Amino acid sequence: MSRKSQAPKRDVLPDPIYNSKNITKLVNNIMLDGKKAKAEKILYNAFKIIEKETNKKAMDIFNKALDNIMPTLELKVRRIGGANYQIPVPVNERRRKILALRWLTNYARLRNEKTMEERLAHEIIAASKNEGATIKKKQDTHKMAEANKAFAHFRW
Repeated sequence: MSRKSQAPKRDVLPDPIYNSKNITKLVNNIMLDGKKAKAEKILYNAFKIIEKETNKKAMDIFNKALDNIMPTLELKVRRIGGANYQIPVPVNERRRKILALRWLTNYARLRNEKTMEERLAHEIIAASKNEGATIKKKQDTHKMAEANKAFAHFRW
């Protein structure tokens, strides 16, 4: 591990249409092979689908979904005396957002709808209603953290 100081956190520019940094981060997560314009098109079309299906602002649905997905605890593996323990640790605000956006993108890709726009839109709608694979991932993470609560005193 490097002994140098930690690299500074790079800040992203807010999205030009919705003026949100979370949208830019989601676009960067969706992007494959550096095709950012395509990723933006996917997200904006997904937001149009959300607005058409829910008759509400897509940004409100997205923010609600993000709040529902963000985990409060995660597990870190620590080796103590030849045994590996999964230790529950609280997650800071920045990492909570990163995990939520990553889970949202990954589980949207695994859905069965025809286009990525539809998959992403329906995963966001499901997450805003506390349903879907991303919510299940959060609940599983919290369940595992609860099960390993006995090892919390190993936290470093």
